[in-house]
Amino acid sequence: MRKIPRPPIMIIGMVPAISLSLPFRSSLGNDTPQSSLHHDGLHQPGSLMMKNLKSCRRLCFRLPALFLFLMAWILLSASQSPAQTVLLETEAFTDRGGWALDQQFMDQMGSPFLLAHGLGIPVQDAATTTVLDQAAVWHVWVRTRDWVETWGAPGDPGRFQVLLNGSPLPTTFGAEGAAWHWQSGGSLNLSAGEISVALHDVTGFEGRCDAIVLTRDAGLTPPNADPEMLAFRRGLLGIPAEPQNAGTYDLVIIGGGTAGSCAAVAAARNGVRVALVQDRPILGGNNSSEVRVGLGGEIQFEPYPRIGDILHELDSGLGGNAAPASHYNDDKKMAVVLAEENITLLLNHRANEVEMDAGRISAVIAQDTRTGERHRVSGRWFADCTGDATIGYLAGADHEMTLPAHMGRSNLWRVVNTGQPTTFPECPWALNLEGKPLPSGLGQWFWESGFDHDPFEKAEYIRDWNLRAMYGAWDSLKNDRGQYATHIIEWAAYVAGKRESRRLLGDLILTEDDLLNSVAYLDGSVPTSWSIDVHIPDDRYDEGFEGDAFISVALFTQYPRPYWVPYRCFYSRNIPNLFMAGRNISVTHQALGTVRVMRTTGMMGEIVGMAASLCLKNDCDPRAVYTDYLDELKKLMDPPNFWDVPGYNCAPQARVDVSGYLDAEVYPAHNVNDGHRDTHDNTQRWVSDPSVPGWVTLEWDSPRALHAARILTGYNNGSVTDAIRDFRLQYWNGRDWQDIPGASVTANTQTDWRVRFDPTTTTAIRLYVTATPGNYTRIWEIETYQKLESGAEVCWALY
Repeated sequence: MRKIPRPPIMIIGMVPAISLSLPFRSSLGNDTPQSSLHHDGLHQPGSLMMKNLKSCRRLCFRLPALFLFLMAWILLSASQSPAQTVLLETEAFTDRGGWALDQQFMDQMGSPFLLAHGLGIPVQDAATTTVLDQAAVWHVWVRTRDWVETWGAPGDPGRFQVLLNGSPLPTTFGAEGAAWHWQSGGSLNLSAGEISVALHDVTGFEGRCDAIVLTRDAGLTPPNADPEMLAFRRGLLGIPAEPQNAGTYDLVIIGGGTAGSCAAVAAARNGVRVALVQDRPILGGNNSSEVRVGLGGEIQFEPYPRIGDILHELDSGLGGNAAPASHYNDDKKMAVVLAEENITLLLNHRANEVEMDAGRISAVIAQDTRTGERHRVSGRWFADCTGDATIGYLAGADHEMTLPAHMGRSNLWRVVNTGQPTTFPECPWALNLEGKPLPSGLGQWFWESGFDHDPFEKAEYIRDWNLRAMYGAWDSLKNDRGQYATHIIEWAAYVAGKRESRRLLGDLILTEDDLLNSVAYLDGSVPTSWSIDVHIPDDRYDEGFEGDAFISVALFTQYPRPYWVPYRCFYSRNIPNLFMAGRNISVTHQALGTVRVMRTTGMMGEIVGMAASLCLKNDCDPRAVYTDYLDELKKLMDPPNFWDVPGYNCAPQARVDVSGYLDAEVYPAHNVNDGHRDTHDNTQRWVSDPSVPGWVTLEWDSPRALHAARILTGYNNGSVTDAIRDFRLQYWNGRDWQDIPGASVTANTQTDWRVRFDPTTTTAIRLYVTATPGNYTRIWEIETYQKLESGAEVCWALY
């Protein structure tokens, strides 16, 4: 039986007809003009007209919870006035200082919160101001917890102070109670007018604060459970019961990771109006600078080599886990998405409610993680790219979850050598790893936990267990074993990198047997190239931690690759307008081991975006794309004029000369124009000797009127690596080499580089490279396109 969503997720949308007078009314009111939410995640959404909820059959059986909610709100409205009680949500502080906004567990604990993630060094104060209407005795409450008390661990690493007008309250917070609760901060006389409020971290070890209440009501204890707490929050913040209108779209995509971003771009480029809803300030998900997981898998396989092109645009070209932030190139992902006029991007918005109409999703309600304001995003089709199948679950989509023994989640960390002696505080509250064996790699993917825990109800537990393992290991290595004397933990992820939770069920459920037996389906559309890679606890390290392992091992099963995942795995079998892409698609636990890596999930997004355009074109739902329009989908997957360059590639008719060789037999010069573009085979490229400048010339017996070129560079056995960086294309003018206008590049990151230029007639062209990784120039293919004479047969650029 499907588990019913928790009350705070669904209850508010059930009371559209009730109008309450609330303090501190939102600035997004009925008297403001409607405008579209824009792309800038740091930009407050524009003023939006409020619209009535359409009636829908959403959890009508939850009347007891509704009654409690309404009673709480009515009592609050009757007993409180704006002047009597002030609520400060920490996520809305005007200056967060060094505190991080953590929204990962808001559906379980009720709200985002601020986290003092300082790696043992106290973080800079978070600060804001508020106004008190009169001088009086004000009573202070702070919602927090002692996070290590969950395990009865000694010490209070999450301690912090609350400063009012620069003076700390006598209470130290974060030192009592394992669960989230309102801790009393005492009472004090405060003057009327503006006061400053600050959070002062004491330890740098994951102190956390959800909210602060100032009240003149000595008898008030803030409610700590929903629905009363939800009503308390929204009443004091002036958040309307009715969500504000954020527009209506053809396709609403929830989740801005690799899959969601690729789906948005693919759909937008095919004429679909898209809303992309992301609960973090950046895109990329696990492949962002917040989580730092490298892209796994390969792209661009025959017979559909264009599948993966959008993913390639988002790819920084730099791999690896827990690498420097620049390796994940958040700005590049953002720039690709923002360049699409058909995409409306809602950053810092967590979709945690759905509205249903006759068994279909009609809208999602997205909560601003900074202000708590709620926006209704309506659409005709929806794509769940959350990884956790959040939207499908709320909508009642059929799903499965492997529990126990599912794959866990990792909080990666990065150790660097400072060259100077360093110290680290002892951590008696962390995992005691004194004398325990530790793996040689620090902070990598195999620091993983949560295998037997509910990935939602115990999400904060799992993340905190990962952090206790990290701090315990580093304490043991530096303080007990005397190792890493000059090293520090330079970075650690507080946002967990997830592998497995819910899987939505489609018309076909891909199995391990399908992969092992190469079962081919007519709707195969996304190639897999990763082995079946399933993680389990590593029993070499779990002594004393049985049932709560924090080191994993990967079990690999090989199968013939690539395998083409069927399109029927990308839409729900019982919610007719729901797509899915990412690790929540229709596969078994074992099959998930191969499809879950991000280059593969990115290609899923591309297919979903294409399919959504066919739904729009043919006025149909996702299933009909398979039953009625599969041939149209395949045409989109293999466009004959993807680059749209009329003419033909004349490079194969040219003689080739190069500046030098790494190995002339293994990497011959003729590889650059032999027409072979299999980037999964390194023997298909030319590699120079380690020197710059390096160059390649193509020379013809007669003049050619060229107007476009393409260079494939930087691949390594199919994986995207460093491309040539600084280079220019030149043509021979009969006396010397001259640069082609618009064909010079510095700091290039594209491994599939293309350029159009004014027609240039010449007998020779030269690629002149002046900067490249390791001084090696690696070229898979150079294509040069000749402009056709009038009346000649058009031959499109095919590849």
